[in-house]
Amino acid sequence: MAAAQTRIAATVVSDGAVISATGLTKRYPPDVTALAGVSLAVRPGEFVAVLGPSGAGKTTLFRCLTGLTPPDDGSVSIDGREIRRRHVFRGTRSDVALIFQQFNLIRRLTAIENVLVGRLARVATWRVLVRRFARADRQLALRCLDTVGLLDRAYTRADQLSGGQQQRVAIARALAQDATVILADEPVASLDPESAATVLECLRAAVAAGVAVVASLHQVEFARAYADRIVALRAGRIVEDAPAAQIDERTLELIYSKNGGAQA
Repeated sequence: MAAAQTRIAATVVSDGAVISATGLTKRYPPDVTALAGVSLAVRPGEFVAVLGPSGAGKTTLFRCLTGLTPPDDGSVSIDGREIRRRHVFRGTRSDVALIFQQFNLIRRLTAIENVLVGRLARVATWRVLVRRFARADRQLALRCLDTVGLLDRAYTRADQLSGGQQQRVAIARALAQDATVILADEPVASLDPESAATVLECLRAAVAAGVAVVASLHQVEFARAYADRIVALRAGRIVEDAPAAQIDERTLELIYSKNGGAQA
């Protein structure tokens, strides 16, 4: 693991990182350490996949990155602004788009209306309340739906879309938000392989546009195929941080070997 530790150290201190975590530690009673000094940095236009066995700490890491769970020690910064304080997180919320396994769309709204929800932080409140968005915002929403291959479903209600299509609408919403970071916690866990691949292609499109993407994935083959870099957790610690192309079978065996009981 000496080589891995070298790569980890090289990636933690990263000039130009759009999101970074330093020394994140989170404990749960009575004596469970979910994260133990986790540090990473992600640059614009980089796709980082987070891997690890069940209980490795992936969900806790994402909750800390999104500000939903404050760490006991350490910090998270977005564009150089620490978000440990709630008011700072509110100020950076428009820069961070969240994508979850459950899709989190408003089911009674159409695809384009859900995408326009991504504009909430950037338009006048009255437009949101009466759902009267400017022409430019609607054109942007249509372009984002086109990017994820759903322009023909723009006026279809969310509850009439398949799971894969709903997740693609969520990605279009993130693009419409003009976010600099997309945090995706298990975005393809409930999808069939074909739909999962389509969703990950859409995340790659976001990366090509300069967005930083951090995605927690269970499927190793998807991480190797779509991510630029893989960060692996085990027992609350980073045990590997390397380009996806360097993750071989031996490394995967080390990542998924029997480990201690940190909670996710």
